[in-house]
Amino acid sequence: MSISPKRKPCKGKNKAKDFKGCNELRYPHRYGLCKTCFGEWLYSTGEGKKLLDKALNKAQAPRKSLEKAIETYNQEKGLASLLINVKNTCHTFIKLRDKDKPCISCGTPFKENFQAGHYYKAELFSTLKFHEDNIHGQCEQCNLRLEGNLNNYELSLPERIGEVKFKELNRLAGMDKKIDHKWDRELLKTIRKLYQVKTKKINKTNKNSYERA
Repeated sequence: MSISPKRKPCKGKNKAKDFKGCNELRYPHRYGLCKTCFGEWLYSTGEGKKLLDKALNKAQAPRKSLEKAIETYNQEKGLASLLINVKNTCHTFIKLRDKDKPCISCGTPFKENFQAGHYYKAELFSTLKFHEDNIHGQCEQCNLRLEGNLNNYELSLPERIGEVKFKELNRLAGMDKKIDHKWDRELLKTIRKLYQVKTKKINKTNKNSYERA
């Protein structure tokens, strides 16, 4: 059997002790106030607003957490998509630049199915992932089945790019592990634009050469 609360004069106490209330005999809600006066206290006093904000933040916490998780997921998904796009743009340039050049590793004459092969692996050396001196036309056999055929790659690379650039590439590779490298959208967009311009320039040069011929 439940016992109904007794009516008491509506007058603030505890956190609402400085709030007079209506002083009428009513069923107390919180801090000695009736529902009407408690609501007025919440919205009209500094202490009440603090309590209201705290309650609202607690109620909204799960939604905010979900929204943050969704935002993080969308950002990561967008960044991953942009990385793939930049990779395709970069590799398009590399294969166009090295068209008619033999495989960097084995010397096989150029074929249309040549790939963009990395000397320093893209998955291990993030800062060299899109460095054009680190990427060269390579046959499928060397790039995929021989995992880059790096011994021969190392022998051919200095001749392809020059000793100065080769030494600089090695220096950058040594620095890579000391850098906490993270991709951001603006940097990726800049790299993509760079290779789009380079590709356009080669295509224009090839077109002019064809027209003169």
